[in-house]
Amino acid sequence: MADTPAIKVEKATPEKLAELGVERWAPWSCEASTFDWTYDDTETAYIKDGHVVIHTAAGDVEITAGDLVEFPAGLECTWEVKKAIRKVYKFG
Repeated sequence: MADTPAIKVEKATPEKLAELGVERWAPWSCEASTFDWTYDDTETAYIKDGHVVIHTAAGDVEITAGDLVEFPAGLECTWEVKKAIRKVYKFG
């Protein structure tokens, strides 16, 4: 679907993490589960641990430890947490 916002994923580098100040971001964790989610604002997250498949109308996106992920505002998706996840994140 062309109007589905795209999730951006890149492997994080220590320099990028320092530049973004991820040590000040809020922590979040979740055990293996499946749930629907809608992003009201853009979220940037650094995945510390785990494995998740994000199902969107445009296709599936896998994220794992070491990924830096941007979830765009307006994204409607289903999280399938395959291995317990630990992340830090910020909105905006």
